[in-house]
Amino acid sequence: MSQTKRTARPLDHLVLPVGDLARTRQRLADLGFGTANACVFFSDGTYLEPLAVALREECEAAALDGNTFVARDQAFRFRRGQEGLSAVVLGTPDAAEDHIRFRARGISGGEMLEFSRPMRLPDGREALGSFRLAFAADLRSPDLFLFTCQRLRALPVDSSALHHHENGVLGIAEVVLSEQNPTDFQYLLQEAVDEREVSAHSFGMDIQAGSAKITVLTPAGVEAFFGHAVEGAERGLRGRAVVFRVGDLEATRALFAQNDIEFAEMGGRLIVPEAPGQGVTFAFGV
Repeated sequence: MSQTKRTARPLDHLVLPVGDLARTRQRLADLGFGTANACVFFSDGTYLEPLAVALREECEAAALDGNTFVARDQAFRFRRGQEGLSAVVLGTPDAAEDHIRFRARGISGGEMLEFSRPMRLPDGREALGSFRLAFAADLRSPDLFLFTCQRLRALPVDSSALHHHENGVLGIAEVVLSEQNPTDFQYLLQEAVDEREVSAHSFGMDIQAGSAKITVLTPAGVEAFFGHAVEGAERGLRGRAVVFRVGDLEATRALFAQNDIEFAEMGGRLIVPEAPGQGVTFAFGV
């Protein structure tokens, strides 16, 4: 496949393993997010997918049956606990094509997966979403993987009610990962996003994925930008922070004060540290 045929995949959503879905819904509500089936949808087309385990036996059976998504979710929880950021998901018009490309590039993370799931909308209606996934991974990075998601059956066109959030969030501006030597995973990200252009800087590198960027920072970079000390010398990509784009930062600040949300201010952003129900740092900026 020639470079001229590349079409960069935009950020679609993030997978956030959680231990208690009710606690996560409450935490997200306190932060000013409106949820549907615990998912948080934004007007830029991206969303957050908090993921809890309903029945452990069913998950184990699905993993043994070759379900890559479930197997990796279980592996994350085994190694890292019940909360965090385990997967970066990119939108695609053709997951089958991506699967072939991932295999050809040596980054396939497993067999394609196709599934459907119901969703209750704010007006009480039920909608059925259908998806096809193609996985990309690097064995050196067991705690984070990427996949492309083709929406075979999308939500009803008028989903604007899902996009209003008290905190004023409009979408995801940045996904922040960490690694001691970020460029060791440059190839994985380039091929998963299908984008050759990478911006390197003293603390790591960025790659654009639609209206959002994926950033890989050194431990020093994570501490400098988010005040979060990364302990230990373990290698591999780790999910560290989600940066949200807001319309009015002062309104967001006022909501956090009203709801007694702990936050710090760094580089023109409001930084909310990890808390029960929120497994990674959340940052809010314009």
